Amino acid sequence: MTMKNYKPTSPARRFAARVAADEITKTEPEKSLSLGLRSRGGRNVYGRITVRHKGGGHRRLYRIIDFRRDKFNIPAKVVAIEYDPNRSCRIALLEYADGEKRYILYPLGLKVGDSVESGDSVPISIGNSLPLKNIPVGLMVHNIELRPGYGGQMARSAGSSAQIAGKEDRFAQLRLPSGEIRLVPLDCKATIGQLGNVEHASMKLGGAGSSRHLGIRPTVRGGAMNPVDHPLGGGRGKSKGHNLPRSPWGQLSKGLKTRKEKRSDRLILKRRK
Repeated sequence: MTMKNYKPTSPARRFAARVAADEITKTEPEKSLSLGLRSRGGRNVYGRITVRHKGGGHRRLYRIIDFRRDKFNIPAKVVAIEYDPNRSCRIALLEYADGEKRYILYPLGLKVGDSVESGDSVPISIGNSLPLKNIPVGLMVHNIELRPGYGGQMARSAGSSAQIAGKEDRFAQLRLPSGEIRLVPLDCKATIGQLGNVEHASMKLGGAGSSRHLGIRPTVRGGAMNPVDHPLGGGRGKSKGHNLPRSPWGQLSKGLKTRKEKRSDRLILKRRK
């Protein structure tokens, strides 16, 4: 994959950089695997904004992705590779030997016509899904389950993968994209390979119009507001009033720990920081 640059016909176009869609082979989604997606605009069931800076954006269909890979020991052929507006990575359309079609996350190196399979003793090749206990140490995997049978929850964004660092007792040690090392039960399934669209992080939208197209609304600096609207507002000139960076409701935005304690925290061997 390569980055696509544009002629500087406007200030926005001058700095825009997108990922070239070289690997995409089909533009329309599979009708049987698509659902209508309602835009919530960052609002909850009461109509109150709970996530700021969201709203608008292009209409889109949701593609039903097979995160569980629970069709065991039936080979599937890769029919197409598609763009998915709901996630950063590409998706691959599979057609199984019995005629059923499913979407999976597209791993780097998978091509149209290749065969993939899911099961306990399938070959170690890109796109195949099998339990961690049957995957050799050192391999890169993605779409990793946290609990057996619950479907993949980790390493699902563009270019991400986790490395199997070791195995002991009932757990595998996984080095996650963030640098965190976590224990995951050996019975959990994962898919071999790294996810595609690796250059997604290098993409530059260039202008505000592209952000609005993605459903991202403008963000106003607190220091540009009035004191009634933000703790950093007001003052003469560019002043934040001897105040630390914080949200409009006074919550510190630098260094304040907001992570809640979970039972699964005991499975983290090394934090990402």
